[in-house]
Amino acid sequence: MNMTSPVALPIIDLHCDLLVYLTDVPGALQDNVEEIGCALPSLTQGNVKLQVMAIYCPSKPGSTAYAKKQSEAYKMLAEADNCLTTVTNLKELEKALQSTNTGMVAAIENASGFCEEDEPLEDGFKKLEKIIEDTGQLLYISMTHALANRFGGGNSTTLGITRDGKMLLDYMHGRKIAIDMSHTSDALAFDILEHIDREKLDIPVIASHSNFRALWEHERNLPTELAQEIIRRKGLIGINFLRSFLHDQHPDAILDHIMYGFENGAQDAICFGADYFYTADEKDASRLPFYFPDLLHAGVSYNYILKRLRENLNQEQLQKLAFSNAQQFIERTWAIS
Repeated sequence: MNMTSPVALPIIDLHCDLLVYLTDVPGALQDNVEEIGCALPSLTQGNVKLQVMAIYCPSKPGSTAYAKKQSEAYKMLAEADNCLTTVTNLKELEKALQSTNTGMVAAIENASGFCEEDEPLEDGFKKLEKIIEDTGQLLYISMTHALANRFGGGNSTTLGITRDGKMLLDYMHGRKIAIDMSHTSDALAFDILEHIDREKLDIPVIASHSNFRALWEHERNLPTELAQEIIRRKGLIGINFLRSFLHDQHPDAILDHIMYGFENGAQDAICFGADYFYTADEKDASRLPFYFPDLLHAGVSYNYILKRLRENLNQEQLQKLAFSNAQQFIERTWAIS
């Protein structure tokens, strides 16, 4: 087996909330490693070569203005003198993976970010086009967050897809943007798959930051049938680092979720979706600590995981997890047809 150190492996991560932190927290700084696990020095230390920056909002009045601030923060990051470079095409992806910098690409976590509950859907699509223009590229769109919106039911509900949700999927057909299942209800997830199949839509499917419900019973984790559908459709499953989605007490549960994926058909789908966000203002003590000690920030977590997994995975498998599964998915998704 090739014994190249995992430290040298580039990392692609499918989800972080740096944009929310920069727009929400007074005095927030892109390099404040004490406040957020995906601060830029941590990304550099962790050898992250592509970080997906989520544009998140809750589903409530003012959601589109909230998301607009984050797309503007993305533009500021792109234009600032820092370690970040934007990745909007395959040539830039290849360059990012070989660079000393960190590439970034945007995604939308909750479609309420471009369409309010009471505005014409056509106006929402115009706002979506503006976000795409401002960021240069979107890797994926999540229809919902935890609650329901005009598109369907979030992960804390049992509601399925709506007419507007179907129209959003129709809009996404052929646009080289994945639909993300990490915050859908189970019903919405399967409704999305049914509509894609019935209408023969060209839309990749992923779960950007979700683990396996077979190992840890949580609404945010993927039921087995959905995980298998994502695998069958050559999608991605980004392993989430949050304690509440791994195990209440077991620090090495993240290794269990990853190994479960490799042992159950996800060897070409599994990757990282760490989900680092600002936690200092959390008032619910039951959620603390958010991360186990070895997963506190990007500078230590990926290297820790890869080192520990060398006991069970070969170098090719480690590369799949670290970057190549995500790289190949993006290459397939963005390929010129």
